[in-house]
Amino acid sequence: MTDANAMFCFQCEQTIGCSGCTGAAGACGKQASTAQVQDELTGALVGLARTVRAAGVTGDARRAADDLAMEGLFATLTNVDFDDAELASIVQRVHARRAGIAASAAVEETPDFDLGQVWNAPEDVRSLRSLVLFGLRGVAAYAYHAAVLGYRDETVSAFLHEGLEGVADAEADALLPLALKAGEVNLRCMELLDQANTQTFGTPEPTTVSRTVEAGPFIVVTGHDLHDLKLLLDQTAGRGVNVYTHGELLPAHAYPLFKQYPHLKGNLGTAWQNQRDEFAELPAPILFTTNCLMPPASSYANRVFTTGVVAYPGAAHIGAAEDGSKDFGPVIERALELGGFAESRVFAAIEGSRGESAGADASLVTGFGHGTILGVADTVVDAVKQGAISHFFLVGGCDGVRPGRSYFREFVQKTPEDSIVLTLACGKFRFNDLDLGSIGGLPRLMDMGQCNDAYGAIKVAVALAEAFGCGVNDLPLTLVLSWYEQKAVCILLTLLHLGIKGIYLGPTLPAFVSPAVLDVLVREFDVRPIGDPEEDLAVILGA
Repeated sequence: MTDANAMFCFQCEQTIGCSGCTGAAGACGKQASTAQVQDELTGALVGLARTVRAAGVTGDARRAADDLAMEGLFATLTNVDFDDAELASIVQRVHARRAGIAASAAVEETPDFDLGQVWNAPEDVRSLRSLVLFGLRGVAAYAYHAAVLGYRDETVSAFLHEGLEGVADAEADALLPLALKAGEVNLRCMELLDQANTQTFGTPEPTTVSRTVEAGPFIVVTGHDLHDLKLLLDQTAGRGVNVYTHGELLPAHAYPLFKQYPHLKGNLGTAWQNQRDEFAELPAPILFTTNCLMPPASSYANRVFTTGVVAYPGAAHIGAAEDGSKDFGPVIERALELGGFAESRVFAAIEGSRGESAGADASLVTGFGHGTILGVADTVVDAVKQGAISHFFLVGGCDGVRPGRSYFREFVQKTPEDSIVLTLACGKFRFNDLDLGSIGGLPRLMDMGQCNDAYGAIKVAVALAEAFGCGVNDLPLTLVLSWYEQKAVCILLTLLHLGIKGIYLGPTLPAFVSPAVLDVLVREFDVRPIGDPEEDLAVILGA
């Protein structure tokens, strides 16, 4: 792109007009200049991938290239890095790494790829290349989280370079298989992340999480990164500063290790798109560990801290030392300076609400990971066989701002009383305040965790299919997914790789999926756009 005042971006669900952001700024608040640097970074990563694969590089040099691919792709996700200078510095590091690999291996250094060749390609080719690229960005985010905890997989690392090269060079008829391979690799990546989380923090268990913010200094931590949360908890211990999670960090409370920190008090707020309301009047700093960062409002901009890949111009950034350690001292000092609330407050439990809730203490329940659910698998199977459970619904995914997302709350409210609703990711904040009752001692609504925990839902589905001696598509199971950004894209590709059919997707279909590509997805995988909740349920249940 050469016009400094224009951009092209259609990677997220809220893209303008459901077609693409093309002006001076995107719907997410990203400036045209930032979009262009992100395109430059992607093009540089393609050049690095070509050089890595041509050189057959191994060892420390390969690991450094893998880390750059993870970091660079993650930085181009929606609502992660808004800082042009920070993005440009990653581009420079990619160039330096590529030059070093080429020189040491005596191969030709491959130049940057012009991403305009993707955006300006024929519609269907553009659609497929975008599907691969956006899926890769999601895979990289999950791989980054696992790598921070010391867990890596050669298959995942190698595919980041293979996929980047394919975005530029693969023939048109190889792009859909490449996208499905991204789904296959992402399955392994999510399995690796599940292993990293459970072996580091323990197996999640059902946990009641308070929505009360106590009087006194506190810090709000948002995003997804459990490692950053632990580092902060270690440094706040004994300092008189409480810590509260926000958004996708709610499930952290279910891990046994985090229960050892008495100053990890509860959860404040809901999904990412409500942060401007929820953070406006907080007398506390907010630490963003991953996406989704919205451009901070002036009411709280001076209380925002970022870490990891997240960056915003003017926001204080907590970087990592060479050994991975971080000094959260500035965040802690800011919390002590602000002082917190004079009296305790109870915050709202559902999306779209602002400020305090009326009434006494309230709570949310999380922690129904695959370890818990499979631990009662015999009870679940018996309940199905005896007719106590008629259907399973997985309703979850990314939340967002479109009014059509009220569908998901209405859908859950209308599910039959003899059905189970599993949920994960921040889409659950549309309905996780609902009391749906229980079946045979099992709650009808079970929060399985973050979007990062999608592997658990897949593991439960596969286990149920094995228990009943059938395929996943033969189960009384329906997936109703909301999507917003690129981690949801790679999860969808994983489900398609597994051959799972009849997925309901909304609130809109991805703008980057052309009519012809959509026709293939509908024909081969029976992907369905959401409609009216009651009508969709009637179709699902055969009423």
